[in-house]
Amino acid sequence: MSCNDHDNHDGLFRRAMAGVRPLQHNRVAARKPPPPPRPLQRQRDERRVMDELMDPPDPAEIETGEELLYFREGLQRRVRRRLRRGQFPPTACLDLHGMTATQARQALAAFLQESRRGRHRCVRIIHGKGNRSSNRGPVLKRKVDYWLRQREEVLGFCSALPSDGGTGAAYVLLRLAR
Repeated sequence: MSCNDHDNHDGLFRRAMAGVRPLQHNRVAARKPPPPPRPLQRQRDERRVMDELMDPPDPAEIETGEELLYFREGLQRRVRRRLRRGQFPPTACLDLHGMTATQARQALAAFLQESRRGRHRCVRIIHGKGNRSSNRGPVLKRKVDYWLRQREEVLGFCSALPSDGGTGAAYVLLRLAR
């Protein structure tokens, strides 16, 4: 490279830099730090829990300890919920009030057989609350709970809605006869 070439490059450089102002300092502008990471899934979970707490529970989903409740394994959750909400209207009813345990068992067996033959999908059994059973508690209610669990044709049962007898009656979902 000759001196003339150097002067020529120097002149080109100066012309190219015409109008450029020198920096006042030699520091690089700091970038704003990124925001801290947010636990989005945890926030969604917490929001869902709060929504559930603020949403009043369905009365059919609350157990007080006095209700009868039994479902065979494999019965769909939707069917269980509908039975508990009284959305399967009972098409036959048996009232066991005033019967002895032996009479009630025979009446229940005959009623279930007849209900299946009549193709009743949902029936109501009134067993009473045991208010007149002194300190022994509801005798027929406990026995009906036990007897229904033993019957192959019973898919599930639960205490009725208050308008149908509440904890003194049960909705029973039956397997239809073939």
